[in-house]
Amino acid sequence: MPNVSTDDGVNLYYEETGRGDPLVFLHEFAGDHRSWEPQVRHFARTYRCIVLAARGFPPSDVPQDPTAYSQARAVADVLTVMDDAGVDKAFVVGNSMGGFCALHFALAHPNRTRGSVVAGCGYGAHPDNEEQFRRESEKVATAFEDEGSAAMSHWYGFGPARVQYEAKDPRGHGGHVQLLAQHDPVGAANTMRGVQKTRPSLYAMQDELAACEPPVLVIAGDEDNGVLETDLMLKRTIPRCGLAVLPKSGHVTNLEEPVLFNALLERFFTAVEHDKWGERDPRAPSTSTTGAK
Repeated sequence: MPNVSTDDGVNLYYEETGRGDPLVFLHEFAGDHRSWEPQVRHFARTYRCIVLAARGFPPSDVPQDPTAYSQARAVADVLTVMDDAGVDKAFVVGNSMGGFCALHFALAHPNRTRGSVVAGCGYGAHPDNEEQFRRESEKVATAFEDEGSAAMSHWYGFGPARVQYEAKDPRGHGGHVQLLAQHDPVGAANTMRGVQKTRPSLYAMQDELAACEPPVLVIAGDEDNGVLETDLMLKRTIPRCGLAVLPKSGHVTNLEEPVLFNALLERFFTAVEHDKWGERDPRAPSTSTTGAK
């Protein structure tokens, strides 16, 4: 499978499956490039699917220097992979950490983004939760260093927004936790500090979000409490944005509800391809529920 070197000398691993218009998948912190298997198996029948392992997640390199990790660098890494794969424009699909990256990529590179799927995005963004999120992020980073990945997977993998997956699909959830247990502890700690903990709050970026050009689909689980308020803000702020909330679901909707998730993506891709994912009707944002004057 291909590897490409970034401008700061980090080798990134990615995989390609299928032929057709390109889809780029960006994984969450607790997973890796393998977390998109239900989507690749479905969409590779009609699309060219590209999944990449973020820096810090083997088989991509694991930089030892914490300053090699940031939200901006994560976006630049996606562009590096797309350039190496010869992809001019793609649908970019991300969950959680990958969802943030997909959104930031759409803002930074609208000419390279056909559409952006932003799932599980919003943790730590709301002003009321920002400081708590940054404190918890530091505790997670320290746990990777002190406990190791296998030990901390037994509690991180069973967090408040992951138990929904365990209840629905114990076997699938067990494999999900196994991926977390295999994380490189240095890469995980550096990613948590450099990308997660220090990323800018989306609430401080509302002017940029309001100017977002590409179409966006935001997906959330209705029991993923850390993202719901922020996702409503994204829906109300981004001009060409739709919001889908999956019932009785947590943080990893692509794994919890792969059939629903894939159907939502399929509809989004088709709508964008036919220029049917426009801006919100200006008559819709109103304080009136009936239109009565």
